[in-house]
Amino acid sequence: MSTPPVTMMVSRRAAHGRYQDLLAWLHEGEQLATDFPGYLGSGILAPPTGGDEFQIIFRFTSEQTLHAWEHSASRRTWLQRGNGLFERPHEQRVSSMNGWFGTPLVQRPPRWKQAVAIWLAFFPVSLLFNLVFGHWLGALELVPRILLSTLGLTPVMVYLFIPLSTRLLASWLNATPVAAEDRARGLRSR
Repeated sequence: MSTPPVTMMVSRRAAHGRYQDLLAWLHEGEQLATDFPGYLGSGILAPPTGGDEFQIIFRFTSEQTLHAWEHSASRRTWLQRGNGLFERPHEQRVSSMNGWFGTPLVQRPPRWKQAVAIWLAFFPVSLLFNLVFGHWLGALELVPRILLSTLGLTPVMVYLFIPLSTRLLASWLNATPVAAEDRARGLRSR
């Protein structure tokens, strides 16, 4: 029986004034991991504008290969070089796909905001689709009509318009009540 790949997700908040130093150090760690057996990939997620918490993801073929990298002398040396660059580290390890979607380190927007972003993408695309293809689809029975429209719209929405909507609305989607309050306070003080 094969073991599932293991993902290690690490969150590091940049120490004051050390944003660029931390980013360079994270890239160095990412490069270091590529030399280890079982390495499948990694990635660095920079914080949103005005943020200071980086996410780095390391993926290995098994718990054993991750353990070998995690307890290596070269990783220990790298971690020591990072002293003073970050505050409050947080690590999490997951197996399978659950880690990519079920337990994010980055806080998701509230569901109502996600729904608004999807609706803002879906409504105009659905309207345009029905204007262009409605007269052909209107002659079909309900099930084939819905089948063809969802087959046509789903990939367009998933690959083009929902990512576009979330990118355009990113600052609103990721705004926390505190951040919004801080922005409002900053505007009032100008």
